[in-house]
Amino acid sequence: MAETEMGTRVVNAARDWIDTPYRHQASLRGVGADCLGLLRGVWRDLRGAEPETPPAYSPDWAEATGRETMAEAASRHLVAIGLAELQPGDVALFRMKRSGPARHCGIVATGPSGPTLIHAWSRHSVAEVPFDAGWQRRLAFAFRFPEI
Repeated sequence: MAETEMGTRVVNAARDWIDTPYRHQASLRGVGADCLGLLRGVWRDLRGAEPETPPAYSPDWAEATGRETMAEAASRHLVAIGLAELQPGDVALFRMKRSGPARHCGIVATGPSGPTLIHAWSRHSVAEVPFDAGWQRRLAFAFRFPEI
């Protein structure tokens, strides 16, 4: 996995959020974040004000609508890339149910043992975990931060 300068900046910003407690709809480093909150916080750290404010959402929002809401929002502000093009600093969106819409996101990184994923998930703090086969089979969309 090659890493670009922008990718390095994204990964470093995401790692600054590690150990932030999980809090649904939150996006405040060290205080609380969910997966989208982590992504929003990294955007603010690197690019400034968020380009849009997400509406309030329930924990089952994706299943309730059935739409690819997360992918649609990501495509308005990030650059869509092929799944095979993922590199450190890219944003990965995941389907948590095989037939459901993408409802989880994280930032791809790399560690001593290979690819990793920095993400926030229910009942866990923001963490960097192996980007293993379990995550890879759920991968639905990939995006890249635009260059500054």
